[in-house]
Amino acid sequence: MGNNVIINADVEKAKINKNIYGHFAEHLGRGIYEGIWVGEDSPIPNTNGIREDVLEALKNLNIPVLRWPGGCFADEYHWKDGIGPRENRKRMINTHWGGVVENNHFGTHEFMMLCEMLETEPYICGNVGSGTVQEMSEWVEYMTFDGESPMANLRKENGRDEPWKLKYFGVGNENWGCGGNMRPEYYADLYRRYQTYVRNYGDNRIYKIAGGANVADYNWTEVLMKNAHWMMDGLSLHYYTIPGEFWTGKGSATDFPESEWFTTLKKALHMDTLIRNHSTIMDKYDPAKRVGLIIDEWGTWYDPEPGTNPGFLYQQNTIRDALVAGIHFNIFHAHADRVQMANIAQTINVLQAMILTEGEKMLLTPTYHVFEMFKVHHDASLLAVDSSFGNYELDGEALPQVTVSASKDADGKIHISLCNLDHQNQSDVDIDLRGFDLSSATIKGRILTTDQMNAHNTFEQPENVKPVEFTNAKKEGQSLSVTLPPMSVVVLAVE
Repeated sequence: MGNNVIINADVEKAKINKNIYGHFAEHLGRGIYEGIWVGEDSPIPNTNGIREDVLEALKNLNIPVLRWPGGCFADEYHWKDGIGPRENRKRMINTHWGGVVENNHFGTHEFMMLCEMLETEPYICGNVGSGTVQEMSEWVEYMTFDGESPMANLRKENGRDEPWKLKYFGVGNENWGCGGNMRPEYYADLYRRYQTYVRNYGDNRIYKIAGGANVADYNWTEVLMKNAHWMMDGLSLHYYTIPGEFWTGKGSATDFPESEWFTTLKKALHMDTLIRNHSTIMDKYDPAKRVGLIIDEWGTWYDPEPGTNPGFLYQQNTIRDALVAGIHFNIFHAHADRVQMANIAQTINVLQAMILTEGEKMLLTPTYHVFEMFKVHHDASLLAVDSSFGNYELDGEALPQVTVSASKDADGKIHISLCNLDHQNQSDVDIDLRGFDLSSATIKGRILTTDQMNAHNTFEQPENVKPVEFTNAKKEGQSLSVTLPPMSVVVLAVE
């Protein structure tokens, strides 16, 4: 069977919300401390305590939105512990992640400063699990009220006269699990109560996100949509790509057989089924698709690197992770009418990270490079694509060998992203580009690929896996003939 793609360049569908390229930074392991925050007195070059090397690398991704402080940490985080003079801030035990001391040096002011430096929208997750309505209400007032009030005055005492702009606020996190082990009926009532006090002050308008389902818990989505859909702007979904079993062995990030490569990509593709099924339930109550599906935790989750604190969730990142990212983005694009945000877990040193650090050293992972390559899709128009691909087969199972997506940006430039999942065989793809004059067009491309399925970057070889120019796309009339090497991610630009 041939690999054929038809792209209708004159049929623009939904806008690809740039927020699907969002990030998530939790107080977990070395994700915040060392990864982002080193403090003003650190020998590591920093700006107001934020690592300069990490800051510059993240700026290059045009991060649209950053979720904080959790995760499970959010439902035991009390924001007033993280304001005021740092030497006076309360020290606590991070019971979820490694049992280490959290000194609260990175709090609301530091996070909002980071977002301003990155020119990214903050997405704050509030504490429903162990916090009060008053605490959540006062946090929103502290951040966004411009006038005379107890919380606004406290903010000014702590050095910030002007309120911040806060668009995204999550009312709880994983309340079916670490956020309180609640039933959906109970959480739906709590959500209705808590969100009432997440106020819009002045001209600040908050997009309220309800804590949604874990993987295929369709009943949770049903109950939340039935009882509260008109009180929310978004509903979250969490799904991790785990090759093994969560409690008995997830699999190694770098030492894996080809069967685990295949299983990992199969599980990444499952995201499409989850989105379709949850969207069908949402459509019943919200046919206009006003409520966004917010996939604010996704990515690979393996066993921690040997010799590291298992509660820090530190893992390496290979070309396999790059393909997982590319697969997800092509899926998110296809559901751009419902999926309005996604936040990879996590930005630095945790799970499927963009960046790994070791003291003063830093490296960019293959996943980072996919985010950078795909940023051309931010806020572009999804194009109508029909495709048929041959199978990628292993041990009697089959997956589509290639996934694809295409978009058109504001300047009319077309970008096509392709992933070849096969770890052994190249894929010859014929792309029929309709509604666009290809004869005088220029074709440029970039590719991320390797010849080893566990290839990754190390502090000794930080550029082992990086994008290079791609030249295997040839014009043939109104078609493009593209040869994708095994295990590759390619982005083409046509203008």
